[in-house]
Amino acid sequence: MEVALGLASLTLAKLLRFSGLVSSRDELKVKKMEEKALEVYDVIRSIRDPEKPNTLEELEVVTENCVEVQELGEDEYLIVIKFSPTVPHCSLATLIGLCLQVKLQRCLPFKHKGSCLSLEIYISEGTHSTEEDINKQINDKERVAAAMENPNLREIVEQCVTEPDD
Repeated sequence: MEVALGLASLTLAKLLRFSGLVSSRDELKVKKMEEKALEVYDVIRSIRDPEKPNTLEELEVVTENCVEVQELGEDEYLIVIKFSPTVPHCSLATLIGLCLQVKLQRCLPFKHKGSCLSLEIYISEGTHSTEEDINKQINDKERVAAAMENPNLREIVEQCVTEPDD
């Protein structure tokens, strides 16, 4: 009896896979998350580096692959960004993380009434000497809010996140 059930289960699984019912639904979900990740990337790619005239995309601090969007539930998403500073001792890594936070809080393309978004920003593992400390800072809402109350820091962030034609 167990053998018959096992064969029936295996046959049903193969039938579903070949029919496209199971994989096409999963593929659609993956494609939807990839599209949302590209939307997020389009928002952050134009952020300017705090000390160079280049964008984070031009410096390869952010790439398409550094953005991941996960669907947690209906209209509920987790956005994870992993950026790579240009050097392991970059003194502006925290500021870059702050710019990412601010720009995404303002400009997320699929942020709408009724949706719930969680945002996590990290330095890519092994790319900075103090990545743990910086990761804590840039994901602490109170620290981000306090930083944005500093007029000098706010001005620098605004210069970095404002589009050239804004």
